[in-house]
Amino acid sequence: MDYLPIFLNLHDQRCLVVGGGDVATRKAAMLMRAGAYVHVVAPDIDASLLERLASANGSFRIGTYSADDLDGAVLAVAATDDEAVNRQVSADCRARHLPVNVVDSPALCSFVFPSIVDRSPLIVAVSSAGKSPVLARLLRARLETTIPAAYGRLAAICGEFRGLAKKTLPDTNARRAFWERELQGAFAELVYAGREDEARTHLEKSFAATHPARVGEVYLVGAGPGDPDLLTFRALRLMQQADVVVHDRLVSQPILDLCRRDADFIYVGKARSHHTVPQEDINQLLVRLAGEGKRVCRLKGGDPFIFGRGGEEIEELAAAGIPFQVVPGITAASGCAAYAGIPLTHRDYAQSVRFVTGHLKEGSPELPWQELIHEHQTLVLYMGLTGLEHISRQLIAHGMAADMPVALVSQGTTPQQKVVVGTLADIAGKVAGSGIHAPTLTIVGRVVELRDKLNWFMPD
Repeated sequence: MDYLPIFLNLHDQRCLVVGGGDVATRKAAMLMRAGAYVHVVAPDIDASLLERLASANGSFRIGTYSADDLDGAVLAVAATDDEAVNRQVSADCRARHLPVNVVDSPALCSFVFPSIVDRSPLIVAVSSAGKSPVLARLLRARLETTIPAAYGRLAAICGEFRGLAKKTLPDTNARRAFWERELQGAFAELVYAGREDEARTHLEKSFAATHPARVGEVYLVGAGPGDPDLLTFRALRLMQQADVVVHDRLVSQPILDLCRRDADFIYVGKARSHHTVPQEDINQLLVRLAGEGKRVCRLKGGDPFIFGRGGEEIEELAAAGIPFQVVPGITAASGCAAYAGIPLTHRDYAQSVRFVTGHLKEGSPELPWQELIHEHQTLVLYMGLTGLEHISRQLIAHGMAADMPVALVSQGTTPQQKVVVGTLADIAGKVAGSGIHAPTLTIVGRVVELRDKLNWFMPD
């Protein structure tokens, strides 16, 4: 380890910045964010840096650096383009045992500035020990996407209760177990939802209970159409904290691999005319697991409220008094159309889009055909592959043009994606031998004609 990662309290502490350009401005701004009193010395100082100093009650001196500028400072930063000056600042600081950072010169530094993820009071710092600042920034960018902004509020509220926690739970192990439970349970979820007063009340009740009971919860999570990169941040967070994952056939293995590794996985997939677990039994399973105090991730392909029967499941949970959350997912229509290069709406082709299912609750593909016939509307059919020939005939019989373009998108957004394009008149005949199989989305409309121009993302 080249550097010891530490966090310094610089509030109202004098910090010297030698240099007045863009780099000096960035370093001074970081010190000011930490509450430091910043003094800048340089022959020329940019106007933007002078403005920052004025707004933060900092100070400056126009002139060349001298060792006297270090008087009263707790650390220094050299950010000039004069190597001799930078070396002198480093030598003077080391002689006084002051921490010093020389920009882009690791050998002259006694400390380096990390890339920072700021969720104050929670701070995450990443450093490459000056070897590759760009790599550190790239890693920071990844962390930015996985650490919710609400973590700062969460840490702040935990800080409010530290004294009560020590008083109520003097045993360190018991206190650690308490916080692990709360930071992955209802308290944290209330904070994430912006219900901070309720979160404080929840903690107070938990501390008041002699043996706090663990209350189960169900997370109804939309897993999207298949590509794990399309998951929402919230979905990923809940997937990684669930004790049990109840998943469908349409949830891809790469998405399951992102769930908590030691969770129990229960497969309840359904295919046409073959239900591994009937829907009523799935509903009761969720109630039972949550009733046992487990955090249950009900992982569903696409969006749980678009032909996902999520409404039926939360009805059962609500009736049983089970807490639940619903996390929307990218529905197959949006994901598959985008990856196939087909916009669902377009000013010149379609001003509306309609989602329908290819089979109803009783398995019948009977639809309100007349309502589906519109020249400037895109029609998207879920689960319509088996009844494709019947659907095509009915649309033509009710007035849709036989040459209306149709696209079938099989296993959309995954590396196995296949797209077959035709018309209402011939699309059913193109299925045989095409390699198309469920899950397949059917897109009907003039927007399909744009595929040749716009299919840049994932060619067949």
